[in-house]
Amino acid sequence: MMGFVYIVGAGPGDPELITLRGLKALEKADVILYDALIDERIFELVDCKNKELVYAGKRKGDGNGGKRQKEINEMMKKYALEGKTVARLKGGDPGIFGRLADEIAFLKVNRIPFEIIPGVSSLNGVPASAGIPLTAKGISSLTVLSGREDFGIEAILEGTFVVMMGRDSIQSVARRMIEIGISPDKPAVAIENGTLKTQRVVKGKLKNIGEKMNDFKGPVLFIVGDVADRLP
Repeated sequence: MMGFVYIVGAGPGDPELITLRGLKALEKADVILYDALIDERIFELVDCKNKELVYAGKRKGDGNGGKRQKEINEMMKKYALEGKTVARLKGGDPGIFGRLADEIAFLKVNRIPFEIIPGVSSLNGVPASAGIPLTAKGISSLTVLSGREDFGIEAILEGTFVVMMGRDSIQSVARRMIEIGISPDKPAVAIENGTLKTQRVVKGKLKNIGEKMNDFKGPVLFIVGDVADRLP
C-alpha cells in the first residue's frame, strides 16, 4: 500500500507559528523529514514517541545542493513505498524559495500522493514581528528577490507576479503589465475563493485571463508568470 506525503510549511522560526493544519499533519506522520532551519522545539508540540525524525537539511556551503535534494526525494519515496505517512517539514512556506517545484515533480512522476500545507513565510512573518507593514496606502506593489542570484529589470519582468483584489480590474491591470514589458503570452491563473471548498482555478495567458473568469464573484487572486504553467 502506497504511503502519503505532506509537504508542510513550519513558519519563519517561532515553533508556534506553524498552522493548525500543519500540526495535524505532524500528528499523522510516521516519519518527519525536517529542514535545517526548523526549530526542534516544534517537536514538543506533538507526540513524537513513535515517530522517526530524520534530518534532511541543506546549508549554503555544504556542497552540491542538487545532489542533496535528490537524496531527500529518494527518502520521501522510500518511506512512501513502505506505506508510511511522511511529513516533509520545511521552513517558512514551501512554495517560496523552498524547492517545492522539484519535490512536486518527483512525487508526481513516482505517483506518490501528497498534499501541500502552506506556512507563514519569513516574507511576511518576520516584518510583522518587527512591526513593519509591507504595504501601505499608496504602496501597491511588493517585489521579492533571492539574494543568491543576480538580477536586473529583465529578471524581475520574467519573475512571478501576484495580483490581489483585482477581480474587477484585471483586464486593465493586464494591459498595463503588457505595456511595461511583460509578454502578453505569459501564463496566468485566476483563483477564486482560495483555500476554501468553493475554490475554483482557471488558466490562461496574461492577455486573456480576464475573459476566462466567467461568473467569478468571490475574492480572486491572480498569478502571472511561468510558474502558472505548472498546474496539473
